[in-house]
Amino acid sequence: MADLRNNFVGIKSPNPFWLASAPPTDKAYNVERAFKAGWGGVVWKTLGSEGPPVVNVNGPRYGAIFGADRRLLGLNNIELITDRPLQVNLQEMKQVKMNWPDRALIASIMVPCVEEEWKAILPLVEETGADGIELNFGCPHGMSERGMGSAVGQVPEYIEMVVRWCKQYTRMPVITKLTPNITDIRHPARAAKRGGTDAVSLINTINSIVSVDLDSFAPVPTVGGKGSHGGYCGPAVKPIALNMVSEIARDSETYGLPISGIGGVTTWRDAAEFLALGAGNVQVCTAAMTYGFKIVQEMISGLSDWMDAKGHKTLDDICGRAVPNVTDWKYLNLNYVAKAHIDQDACIKCGRCHIACEDTSHQAITSIVDGLRKFEVMEDECVGCNLCVNVCPVENCITMVGLEPGTLDQRTGKPVDPTYANWTTHPNNPMAVQAAE
Repeated sequence: MADLRNNFVGIKSPNPFWLASAPPTDKAYNVERAFKAGWGGVVWKTLGSEGPPVVNVNGPRYGAIFGADRRLLGLNNIELITDRPLQVNLQEMKQVKMNWPDRALIASIMVPCVEEEWKAILPLVEETGADGIELNFGCPHGMSERGMGSAVGQVPEYIEMVVRWCKQYTRMPVITKLTPNITDIRHPARAAKRGGTDAVSLINTINSIVSVDLDSFAPVPTVGGKGSHGGYCGPAVKPIALNMVSEIARDSETYGLPISGIGGVTTWRDAAEFLALGAGNVQVCTAAMTYGFKIVQEMISGLSDWMDAKGHKTLDDICGRAVPNVTDWKYLNLNYVAKAHIDQDACIKCGRCHIACEDTSHQAITSIVDGLRKFEVMEDECVGCNLCVNVCPVENCITMVGLEPGTLDQRTGKPVDPTYANWTTHPNNPMAVQAAE
């Protein structure tokens, strides 16, 4: 059996699946149920200061994007940080940690950018026995208008400053949660590292309006006839999250900085992809809100079975394995050639590949062969774009076949370059040069 035990910046948990700071982690009742279901850790819903109480809307808080089968693709929320009293949260956190000493319990914190505010709250959190803190520099709505959340996460200097305060006033590991609502994710990550953070977590939710009610002409969710921008999460944000995680994992200035991956993790495969791109563990929210806490059991068994099948014994065997294969476009192997191939036995003759290629691509798929409705790839016109693969409704009906070195590329009339068909030896590849040295 694969060993799924996780050690993230010294915080140990039985598996790498944590619940993210969100409605599912707002109180002891939820967290106890989550731990009973098998979650390795939780990040408690974000705590605020003991100042004026946080007041959430008493109406719709979520908007959604659905697939054709009404499968939830994206969730937009306008909920704020916890509206429960700080002392109540702290007492519950302490009791939960006593009940579940083997699980990770992280306190998410958001207070104003004032040193005394951070200095005051950190000892209170530390007294609960929490394993670490997560600095919420990502919330894009409600709190950001008050100078917190993403308003801090968008200013690297503020990030570095607050991280330094936290490292000064607490013994607990500090995880800095980053906002995706920024041009280049590397800059806030570098700032967090300069401040001394032990790790970063990302992504927080994306600023969004998911839809407009065309009867009331108000954004959804609508509260009393008005709507507001909110935070977007769920399966739809996973590609953005994967890219940002990989950017930090391969950046020379943040290389080796532990990462907790967040954004659309719904299955074990999603988790494995985050781990492969450099994350040390993953945090989940939307999947739990959609399917309930027991979904973690499928994630655990799926990841374990896949690791067993591939011969991976521990999480260290897969963490970061894909990072060396992420590169800039200019380093891609332009001598590599692939062509589309249609499996005629699997083809259902729907014609989607032909229409997509004929109307929007390279007119490389014929629709009539010997007077019959049949779809075949004309290799001399095919540029290997693989649009046909992505629009075909039959899995593996159309595949991309790489040409062997020396094979004549019918489109260019030239043979595939035998010297550099393997990009790992190409002199323009910095990884190859590095390896040679």
